[in-house]
Amino acid sequence: MAFKDINPSAFRHYLVIPIEHIPTVNNLQRTTEDHQLVGRDLLNRDAPNSEEHRFGFHQPPFNSVDHLHLHCLALPFTPSWRQVKYTPLGPLGGFIEAESLLERIRP
Repeated sequence: MAFKDINPSAFRHYLVIPIEHIPTVNNLQRTTEDHQLVGRDLLNRDAPNSEEHRFGFHQPPFNSVDHLHLHCLALPFTPSWRQVKYTPLGPLGGFIEAESLLERIRP
């Protein structure tokens, strides 16, 4: 399922969530579904001239909702200071790019 974020942090900001309950990225397992494709399709249709997209998840303890959701962002950030919320913090967690997470959970 996908919908616009009610408090967008970028020019376009969608959330893609699985119907099945998955609490956080720590509970995510590799499947054949690619939620990034849904987000890419939405951003390509809604923001075709955006030159930069970002896809990722907030990691515990920085996730505000205990249901996995993929942030799909067409940049720029609005306002620009919101980019801080979507910054990886290394071993502390923070935001993890979708591709990095997929690499981590690949068999």
